[in-house]
Amino acid sequence: MSAGKTDSKAIIPAHVAVIMDGNGRWAAERGLPRLAGHKAGAEAVSRCLRAAIHRGVKYLTLYAFSSENWQREPTEVADLTSLLRFYLRHKVAELHSEGVRICFIGDLARFDVSLREELARAETLTRNNGRITLLLALSYGGRGDIVQAARRLAQAVQQGDLKPDQITETLFADKLWTAGVPDPDVVVRTSGEFRLSNFLLWQSAYAELVFLDVFWPDFNEGHFATVLDTYARRERRFGARPSV
Repeated sequence: MSAGKTDSKAIIPAHVAVIMDGNGRWAAERGLPRLAGHKAGAEAVSRCLRAAIHRGVKYLTLYAFSSENWQREPTEVADLTSLLRFYLRHKVAELHSEGVRICFIGDLARFDVSLREELARAETLTRNNGRITLLLALSYGGRGDIVQAARRLAQAVQQGDLKPDQITETLFADKLWTAGVPDPDVVVRTSGEFRLSNFLLWQSAYAELVFLDVFWPDFNEGHFATVLDTYARRERRFGARPSV
């Protein structure tokens, strides 16, 4: 079926991944502190999740805190982690009641022990839910993800459990932090920027890319619908010849 003949209502991506960008600029335009932008961005997360559930998306991955974000001012890092703690303590039970499974991907060891324990509790509580899987990328970097997978495979080879010629793309993917999760069908970035910014580099090899000129705190159900409509109108060929 050609792109022009696609029924946009019939094609829903299984996995949507979002680079949530623009919180700081949204706050700056309003003369507000950056924390206000992050709080408004958290409300946009709720709208995005509701829209994903409503439209039947099964996996939603949100780039919440990158490995590079550790280089920000200590006060902003503290604000971000405090905001994360707040939502873990006050929103997880609600998400659990709505059938949301919560997973965290990234170098979580960089967070303190108490926060890691809260992350683990959220995963344990919701692990059997099947309405939608919400993956939050925390302390995440695509290059770091690839490196840690390579190290795990190298260790298996060194220990004699694996031969180098047994390493396949499938086996490599199973060592990534997203193991067991299908690759994203579409990657969205807000704020008008046109970069992946070290997000899901391996996993996004064949993802459709959608860039929106809207700051993340302003993201709503209408923008999500635009993403799905844009995705449905594209023809995914995965390197094959186009249909006629």
